[in-house]
Amino acid sequence: MFHFANPQYLYVLIILPVLVLLFIFYMLNRKSALKKFGDYNVIARLMPLVSRRRLIVKFILLLLSLGLIVFSAARPQLGSKLREVKTKGVEIVIALDVSNSMLAEDIKPNRLEAAKRAIDKMLDNLKDDKIGLIVFAGSAFTQVPVTTDYTATKMMLSTVSPGLIQEQGTSIGEAIDLAMKSFNPNNENKKALIIITDGENHLDNPVEMAAKAVEKGINIYTIGIGNTEGSPIPVGNGADFRKDRNGGVVITRLDEEMLVRIAEAGNGKYIRANNTKFGLMTLYTEIEKLEKSELDSAIYSEYEDIFQYFVSLALFFLILDFVILNRKNKHLEKMKLFNLRS
Repeated sequence: MFHFANPQYLYVLIILPVLVLLFIFYMLNRKSALKKFGDYNVIARLMPLVSRRRLIVKFILLLLSLGLIVFSAARPQLGSKLREVKTKGVEIVIALDVSNSMLAEDIKPNRLEAAKRAIDKMLDNLKDDKIGLIVFAGSAFTQVPVTTDYTATKMMLSTVSPGLIQEQGTSIGEAIDLAMKSFNPNNENKKALIIITDGENHLDNPVEMAAKAVEKGINIYTIGIGNTEGSPIPVGNGADFRKDRNGGVVITRLDEEMLVRIAEAGNGKYIRANNTKFGLMTLYTEIEKLEKSELDSAIYSEYEDIFQYFVSLALFFLILDFVILNRKNKHLEKMKLFNLRS
């Protein structure tokens, strides 16, 4: 199969027809200028060493060279060799809290955006690991199944907002249960679940679920986001704050004690995020120490570069263009090179 690795460079070929038009205009203008001095055929016989055909051939050679150089820059490739690549890595699922309390701005710009940026940065550092994304509030659902497609994961991460789940609350236990179902059941090595939440208003028993996850080889790590003093939840453009039924401003506080207990029950580690260091990369370093599994084999298509042939041909035409003079050489006239005598 033939294809270009950098097809965007092919747009440069648009200048070729422009150059042809300019050359035609030059030749017509040249002929018109000579006619001002008399009959064109007579003038041509008075200049026996001037060759119109040579100019045309040299221009064609130059045009071919330019086209071939553009083709080379686009990196033409041929073939489709298939090889099987086995990778080793860790399966990681991130459970991200998207409840309204995650809009609090005690972590800038707000808790949720800070978490998304940290996850995005972590994705830039992944190599052979698999990653999945679960979002939860009063309920939980899978935003990204466990995959090695980090680009798709980033795209789906960018769409995460509190509006994804209408049911409010913090159902950490349901998120853990969903994560247990998300991992590859045939993977007997350790797997990692990272929960990012403020831990407030938990609706179930996440500590009990964390203990069950450990039995299935899943280590649970928690990141507490927010502060224990509490912060209001902005509404709309931030000019107002969310209020309770009595009209009082709702204050959301980090439930650090709960997240520590989940991490301990989950045989993992707890980290508290702040404005200077989120802590996700610290946890990733810990996770990388786990025994890696042989993940699903990947099939890669390999293409052989053939741009060097186009470069060689372009060089040949350039040398030929250099060898062919604009005027006839009376010493080489007997050689009749390419029959370019006229």
